[in-house]
Amino acid sequence: MDMLNTSLGALARTIPGATRIFHQYGLDFCCAGKRTLQEAASALSIDPQDVARQLQAQASEPGGHDWTQAEPAELIDHILVRYHAVHREQLPELRRLAQRVEEVHQDSPDCPHGLAALLEDIQHELDSHMRKEEMILFPILRRNAAAPVGGPIMVMRMEHDQHGAELERLDALTHGITLPAGACNTWRALYLGLRTFKEDLMEHIHLENNILFENAEQALMSGEVQHG
Repeated sequence: MDMLNTSLGALARTIPGATRIFHQYGLDFCCAGKRTLQEAASALSIDPQDVARQLQAQASEPGGHDWTQAEPAELIDHILVRYHAVHREQLPELRRLAQRVEEVHQDSPDCPHGLAALLEDIQHELDSHMRKEEMILFPILRRNAAAPVGGPIMVMRMEHDQHGAELERLDALTHGITLPAGACNTWRALYLGLRTFKEDLMEHIHLENNILFENAEQALMSGEVQHG
């Protein structure tokens, strides 16, 4: 495989464990998954060869669950339990911690002013997004993997891009989710939770954009060709 000229989304899709390496380098493999490894790494002044070597080593190791081979219902069930339910638990607590940090440390130059409000926006938008999937798109894909769902998928991809932009705002407010010296326990708990949430959301979007939606689009195209 020519890793340098392969998209991040395709690498994340085909190499189990690749997303861990992308997190390590800060490479966006979900919302910006169409960029090649060469393009994405160069934009961050990262040597793409270093990333490619780690991916090559990862590819030779025994992988975890290969979701690319899963039936839509199995992958949907995983997304609902591992991500939808978890996000609904994560965000209220993160908002509570952010409000506390902003109240107690409002005079600190490192205080993430506006973080609680941003998390409230993320919670409302993500909950609305997940409900659309649960009520409209997922039931259709359960019934028919090759259903004509191009419109709903396009909307979900656009909303995923919005989630990606919100994660960029989150990074900007928290200096890359970097704790200041002498941070209190509440601040530490907040940033630990933010890192987990960010990684979870990126994995969530990856599974949908690069696997569930991609497979649905390919199944539809295959069906159209066979009937054409």
